[in-house]
Amino acid sequence: MSEVERGREYWVWVLAGIVGVGILSRVGRTGFLVLDKYLGDALYAAMVYVVLKLTGRVERVGLWACALMVGIELFQLTGIAAGMMRSDSVVVRLCAVALGTHFGWGDLAAYGVGIWGVSLLGPTGRGGRG
Repeated sequence: MSEVERGREYWVWVLAGIVGVGILSRVGRTGFLVLDKYLGDALYAAMVYVVLKLTGRVERVGLWACALMVGIELFQLTGIAAGMMRSDSVVVRLCAVALGTHFGWGDLAAYGVGIWGVSLLGPTGRGGRG
């Protein structure tokens, strides 16, 4: 197995872990806002980072992940995603949930924490693309 394949396999496992913890974070409530709300936001941004990383086509993964997450959050200000929640289509409503329906400054901070945290997991030298 080449170094690139080993690196890719590593990031696939990181992605699986993020998704697993993300699902667990939504199963129950702890009563702590940071865990109940912002952990999911941080994991969402970390997932976006890893997906971009896995494409192998993005040079500055952290920058692009931040830009994408800010774009998603700003899109919520249009009200389009909130309107999608009224659709009869389950798929459209799921897309609205994935996009989020309410803008929040705290969400942006959580995205930054998630992207920063997951970026620490990878190589930072010349061989890394993070």
